[in-house]
Amino acid sequence: MSDHEEHHAHRLRKELPAEVPPSRTAGDGPADGTREGARPERNGLTGRQRLLKGLWPPRLTRAQLIVALLLFGLGFGLAVQVASNSDSDGALRGARQEDLVRILDELDDRTQRLEDEKQGLEKQRDELENSSDQAEEARKQTLEKERQLGILAGTVAAQGPGITVTIGDTKGTVEADMLLDAIQELRAAGAEAIQVNGVRVVAGTYLADTDKSVSVDGNKINAPYRFQVIGKPQDLEPALNIPGGVVQTLEKEQATVTVERSSKIVVDALRAAERPDYARSSSQ
Repeated sequence: MSDHEEHHAHRLRKELPAEVPPSRTAGDGPADGTREGARPERNGLTGRQRLLKGLWPPRLTRAQLIVALLLFGLGFGLAVQVASNSDSDGALRGARQEDLVRILDELDDRTQRLEDEKQGLEKQRDELENSSDQAEEARKQTLEKERQLGILAGTVAAQGPGITVTIGDTKGTVEADMLLDAIQELRAAGAEAIQVNGVRVVAGTYLADTDKSVSVDGNKINAPYRFQVIGKPQDLEPALNIPGGVVQTLEKEQATVTVERSSKIVVDALRAAERPDYARSSSQ
């Protein structure tokens, strides 16, 4: 070969790229023998085994345990509240149509009583403003108000239409809170004077369980419990018989309840007038 041809061949070899090793076909595996896309295992464990090992046994800190207990308590309280609301609403859901109508009528009657009381007070105000002898009119109204307050305070006897409620308790299952519920229901229905087994019930009356019986303001009373109540009989009796009310509650305790209407109920048990220790009239 001539010098010219040798020089030309040497130049061509310098310009050509270096040889590359033959590429692997798609079916060939990796050069190191592992599967393509798989990561080498650590400590001989698979990914699932490492995940289970990290989750169990659980490693709880004290703060996490306290939070878990608080969340459990909150959930339990909500569950109890929902159950309680469901129980209280169950009586009305299962009530008959006539019972619901009676409850609605009772609410209307309470609204009407409040409206009548409002109109009576407005009438007294107008009479004071328009009376020619305001001093005499004020005296009459004061005496009337004193009589009304005496009835509420139990310092004077009272009579009028109302009902007599008799609760028999041969099983000894009636407790003080059941009788208190009856008193509160009667008051809400418009009872103006109440006495139970000869004890006058007033605003500060309290009931307590004592030796398988009940005491009213410290006076022990025994079954049968007899309520004498002055008020509108048409309002008082239905208030005790509403679904889930006083009568149904007492009957569930195997007590018997009878209600009798009367055009004349006498409430003659009296309470001594108590002078407050600290409160005084602001007009003095």
